Amino acid sequence: MEARENIVGQATETVANALIPQKSDKQKWWQQITEYSLIVIFVVMFVTMSLSVDHFFSIENMLGLALSISQIGMVACTMMFCLASRDFDLSVGSTIAFAGVLCAMVLNATDNTFIAIIAAVAAGAVIGFVNGAVIAYLRINALITTLATMEIVRGLGFIVSHGQAVGVSSDTFIALGGLSMLGISLPIWVTLACFIVFGVLLNQTVYGRNTLAIGGNPEASRLAGINVERTRVWIFLIQGAVTALAGVILASRITSGQPNAAQGFELNVISACVLGGVSLLGGRATISGVVIGVLIMGTVENVMNLLNIDAFYQYLVRGAILLAAVLLDQLKNRGARD
Repeated sequence: MEARENIVGQATETVANALIPQKSDKQKWWQQITEYSLIVIFVVMFVTMSLSVDHFFSIENMLGLALSISQIGMVACTMMFCLASRDFDLSVGSTIAFAGVLCAMVLNATDNTFIAIIAAVAAGAVIGFVNGAVIAYLRINALITTLATMEIVRGLGFIVSHGQAVGVSSDTFIALGGLSMLGISLPIWVTLACFIVFGVLLNQTVYGRNTLAIGGNPEASRLAGINVERTRVWIFLIQGAVTALAGVILASRITSGQPNAAQGFELNVISACVLGGVSLLGGRATISGVVIGVLIMGTVENVMNLLNIDAFYQYLVRGAILLAAVLLDQLKNRGARD
């Protein structure tokens, strides 16, 4: 009897395996290429720059490089979730500027660093909530929604500051930007914490799995019992809060709230995410890829600064990287389909 049950079980397993589509050798080969190509590109680029560019591999420049990408790295962690769910947020640059201005104004009014930071982060969360609610419940395209809030929030920053930088006199707040531990600045530690926290959220939690499921197929996710609208609102709310925190850190580093800060910031963040393998079509994202994408973007900009390349040409390079990232995303999707 047991032998018969074993035979039946083996036959059932064989049939099930036959029904599951198996990856061809070409698909497996393509997956291996796309999985490790970005790491190889970064390593080759890093070694080449270390050997050819003076002072690139110095400790001071490495710490400066890490500090320069800290804000992009923080926001890229949450932008990863937006892109993975088939959305994106163009208002992050304006949110950074507004959060910095608001934090400086509240700090000058209350002389309380904690209250100022909480007010700025709460304002960012409100901006993200509005974006998410409009996109999820009113079904308005993310491009139009976040483009509108980008203009509105930037305008609010100029209005409340009267178009001027809002200086900060609090030594405690200014010290936050320069605070270091083990020789590493606080913004870098915060960015590393974001990489760890959002990596765990993406890979080890229901929230992360639901985000990828929504990006893969929103209707199937809804039929599977996932509250698609609520998840999208949470994605944008967290995006706004983390972006505002990045704005607070930036204001601390430059000792003022600048209403014209972080212009074009959103394109750098999206470029880093897409370059790191986050699909514009949703459903695919890895925190390791985002880290590599951020490092590539930061390394290229750092090298251009060391070589004293004119800022006008830097715009061309950043645009070319964005185009290359989109083309790479298209090739990955085409390879996955084939």
